[in-house]
Amino acid sequence: MLGVGLAVPVLPLLVGDFLSSPDEQARWYGILAATFGLMQFLCMPLLGALSDKIGRRPVLIFSSAGMGLNFLVTAWAPSLMWLFLGRFIGGACSASMSTASAYASDISTPANRAKTFGMIGAAFGLGFICGPMLGGVLGSINYHLPFYVGAGLCFANAIFGFFFVKESLTKDKRSRFSFAKSNPFSSFRRLFARPDIGALIIVFALSAFAQVLQQTTWVLYTNFKFGWGPKENGIALFLVGLTAAVVQAGLLSTLIKRMGEVRLSLIGLLVASLIYFANGLATAGWMIYALIVLNFLSYAAGPALQAIVSKATDPKEQGALMGSLQSLSSLSIVIAPVIATQLLAEVSHYPQGDWRMGVVFYLASGLQLIGVFLAWRFFAKGGVPVHPANQTTATVAATSA
Repeated sequence: MLGVGLAVPVLPLLVGDFLSSPDEQARWYGILAATFGLMQFLCMPLLGALSDKIGRRPVLIFSSAGMGLNFLVTAWAPSLMWLFLGRFIGGACSASMSTASAYASDISTPANRAKTFGMIGAAFGLGFICGPMLGGVLGSINYHLPFYVGAGLCFANAIFGFFFVKESLTKDKRSRFSFAKSNPFSSFRRLFARPDIGALIIVFALSAFAQVLQQTTWVLYTNFKFGWGPKENGIALFLVGLTAAVVQAGLLSTLIKRMGEVRLSLIGLLVASLIYFANGLATAGWMIYALIVLNFLSYAAGPALQAIVSKATDPKEQGALMGSLQSLSSLSIVIAPVIATQLLAEVSHYPQGDWRMGVVFYLASGLQLIGVFLAWRFFAKGGVPVHPANQTTATVAATSA
């Protein structure tokens, strides 16, 4: 994630090098992001199901090497089409996030699964602590430089995994590979065919869509509205990563003990909705920094919801489950960037600081609020089911009060 973080404050601006106007820059960046999301969407359940068959380790190593190739192609790109090739490769290889989540599930017990997922989130957060700031500094020298550094980090990660990472999935827990399980659309059918967690799947989808709306337009939005460059965005994204890491690695266990997974997920989702709206209304750059810190509870919602859904699922299906959930996020990355960048392009001509430039954030806030309502209604109907293989004395139902 450090390598990915390096690219965040630079890639939208790199797109502008091949185009002549801000609205073209926004629209083409949206298509570029959608290409990444499409490949991630198609490959996520494939890699998740494959990891259920051959183990997590080989999938993670292969994906790290592929991400390194993606960064090299982007760094060498002489035209916009080469950027698309890099995103094509990167989207396919980044699909291993579901495998990383399955790895976390393998090595945890039902009682501490939320904490383990939080540690995964914290690892991502650590990447975003150093990555964007370093990417901003390197990008202020040359837009291509962060991608060379990212390539080196990914290749180093693949080498480390080959020599030091142990397999987490024992052979007795592996399942047969089938194309039905690896089909992203059939994975959706399996998810939405589960009445025990169906409403929460919709919450995941809405939350992912809202998040991608913000992520896709963040750099361009702050550039258009506040005149930010790679350095300012690097600092802001550093703060995002730091806040997420502190919450998910340090505070998550305490928050779960005090609130329970259910209450924590609801409060976190609501806070996210309010912060999205406030980001859209912000009239000065310093407000963004304050809102990032105030958003700290939202970083606990994802691990809490993941733990709830994971406990309701057969341990042998964890890889497929995480692949399906990540496919929802990937589908968002296919659709949301096109919508978000089109909306941003329409308001890019307004003067800096104009409240209308926050239209994407208002949309994200509304979608997140719908998710809060659906989650509240689901939990209000009773306890959350736990799969017999995951039964412990510390059930989700016990923490939902």
